[in-house]
Amino acid sequence: MNADDVKKGTTTVGLTCSDGVVFATDRRASMGYFIASKEAKKMFLIDDHIAITVAGMVADAQALARIMKAEAQLYKLQKGKPINVEAACSLMSNIMHQYKWYPFLVQIIIGGLDEKPRIFTLDAVGGVTEERFVSTGSGSPMVYGLLEEAFKEGKPVKENLKLAVKCVATAMKRDCASGDGIDLISITKQGPKQYSDDEIKKILEDKSH
Repeated sequence: MNADDVKKGTTTVGLTCSDGVVFATDRRASMGYFIASKEAKKMFLIDDHIAITVAGMVADAQALARIMKAEAQLYKLQKGKPINVEAACSLMSNIMHQYKWYPFLVQIIIGGLDEKPRIFTLDAVGGVTEERFVSTGSGSPMVYGLLEEAFKEGKPVKENLKLAVKCVATAMKRDCASGDGIDLISITKQGPKQYSDDEIKKILEDKSH
């Protein structure tokens, strides 16, 4: 099997809002032209105030999620408080950089809410940039065209939910490696909220924005 046979496609989106952050992903895991799964999980809660999305190898995504969840719990036990978003990002960057010769084949979005909403993106060897909005995966070129036009700073989570869902839905129409439904989560001071398929359908059908 050559490298082209194991390329993975996906679409993930992260948005900062006035009162929190929003993440959306598709559910398709592909291997070349083969749809390996229609229910792939690409979004993971690291703590109640931090989540990550992953584009790339499924095994690497799951391993990183397990490591980060354990490290977040260990930090809370040692420090007596939850890890903040920037510290979690730095920790993940250090972990990924340690494996730069045999890297995790992923691109990460990590974000959440502590003093303020923050989102970072990391490449396979731990390079970090902070973003207001970001997309990763094979569907991201389609998404960025929409985000550059539609994203406005200062909008609340409630208004950005539709933009996040619309971004993934748009990519699913053009990118064969993205599809099979949408996962959506928001993080505010009230904690994380995972949206059901029915809620996502209503958000997409809403004509008020």
